[in-house]
Amino acid sequence: MDRALEMQVFCTVVDKGSFVGAAEPLGMSKAAISRYVSGLEARLGARLLHRTTRRLSLTDEGRQFYLQAREVLLMMDEAEDAVSSASPEASGVLRVNAPVSFGVLHLAPVWADFMKAYPKVELEISLSDRLVDLVDEGIDVAVRIARMENSSLVGRRLASTRMCLCASPAYLSNHAPIRELSDVAEHGAVAYSNYASGNEWQFEGPHGLETVITRSVVRCNNGDTCRAIAMAGGGVSLQPSFMVADDLRRGDLIEILPRFRSVELGIYAVYPTRKHLPAKVRALITFLAERFAKPSWE
Repeated sequence: MDRALEMQVFCTVVDKGSFVGAAEPLGMSKAAISRYVSGLEARLGARLLHRTTRRLSLTDEGRQFYLQAREVLLMMDEAEDAVSSASPEASGVLRVNAPVSFGVLHLAPVWADFMKAYPKVELEISLSDRLVDLVDEGIDVAVRIARMENSSLVGRRLASTRMCLCASPAYLSNHAPIRELSDVAEHGAVAYSNYASGNEWQFEGPHGLETVITRSVVRCNNGDTCRAIAMAGGGVSLQPSFMVADDLRRGDLIEILPRFRSVELGIYAVYPTRKHLPAKVRALITFLAERFAKPSWE
């Protein structure tokens, strides 16, 4: 079978959540889609989907294949567009949405270079930590920091960031030592209220996955505020490396229990559909992918 078509069929099934839902956009029968997915699993020698009468879900191998297959399909589209004489010049209003902290720290410094490279594109940038509906709000591209395996959006992975457990030197010197992950529960947590796991902070340690239930002394929906409180000695905090890497290098924050690795999140440029991608959107995605190929926070 055509390997690219296999990937397209598989990714569409995941995006739509079922074989039936994938039938219309693919123009295939449910039986044909099932054959493609089964053939793909047989060729890879791995089960990609858990199938029940009610729903489909990705296996660990399926999640890994899905994320990489989506990127392959995107790059194939970009390669075709790049050599197509019909591809128009990037122009027009380009509406971009991004999280507040990442937008200020890492996107704001690059916009001037993008504007110089594409002078006919008019940027319209909005920053928000809420989950914006791209279609309803007319957003062309959004930068999202998340696990994207359950999203129906199309995305290009730009980089990754890991969550770092940290506190200020002053806080650590004035409070009980943290020698084990369980000790964190006894300390006040400066918590980001939009964190998906809430007060359950997960870590991969020497003996596998471990979870600690934290006690919040403050909760805030803005990461910069959480960072500032932690730096001022307000408590322990779980913050993304893109935000605290420089603080850790300077010693303004100290990473706690570095042998325990917390969640790693992908940083994606996402958009509603792969079909008929405008030149201005392609231009921005390629630009961001190049800029964040070697992220400063790593």
